[in-house]
Amino acid sequence: MCGRYLLEDEAYADILQILYELNKTKKAGTGGFSPDDISNMPRGEIFPTNIAPVIDNNGIVSIKWGFPSLKGSGVVINARAETASEKKMFGKPLRERRCAIPSSGFFEWNGKGKDSIGKDSKSKKKDKYFFTLPQKGILFMAGMISTFKDSAGIEYSAFVILTTAANDFISPIHDRMPVILAPDELKHWLSDDEFTKHALHRTGPALTYALSVAETATQVGALAKAESATKVGALTKVGALDSESDYYNSIFD
Repeated sequence: MCGRYLLEDEAYADILQILYELNKTKKAGTGGFSPDDISNMPRGEIFPTNIAPVIDNNGIVSIKWGFPSLKGSGVVINARAETASEKKMFGKPLRERRCAIPSSGFFEWNGKGKDSIGKDSKSKKKDKYFFTLPQKGILFMAGMISTFKDSAGIEYSAFVILTTAANDFISPIHDRMPVILAPDELKHWLSDDEFTKHALHRTGPALTYALSVAETATQVGALAKAESATKVGALTKVGALDSESDYYNSIFD
């Protein structure tokens, strides 16, 4: 699954450049991207139900993370790449409203019942890890958008993140990971159905695990401040906290 991710200030410079490149591929008269003002868009650690920026065929827009659950409470934040096309909730958005979610990296919790060095753990708390691309560039996650009505009858858009089976870089920590897109694949993901089929079923890219060990628990809504020295090559353990289920009610993953 993907239950939390980070979007740092530095990522916005990359987003603007990518939007500019995508804009050049748009045909005259078909609209274009609008990267003029993204200064007020969210930054920091992004939680389920937060408003966050996504890129679709119309540009960049900030919308809610999570489809309303069919059970009537909670939100659905992930969709399995293997079966999304078959699901009523996801089939049409996957065909018609794909999007890319920019991030600096994403978090996963140790779901294997092990501690950070691989020993069995009896603690109910799980360790939280941060994954990035090796070059520390912007990491795009594949997603899709749908439109809903709130309790007052007002329409709003929301997105979910597509996940796939974990590759060798993630599997020691978790059995799922986001579907990841390279920057030069965005235009294909947004408009090419054949590429979409390929992207949904391929193995994820290499990921790096290098940051510092945080000595304090992560506070809701803010990234934990790492107090120890950075050590490149060691798996990042950002902090110990309760299961991610503390922060949202339900997922389909």
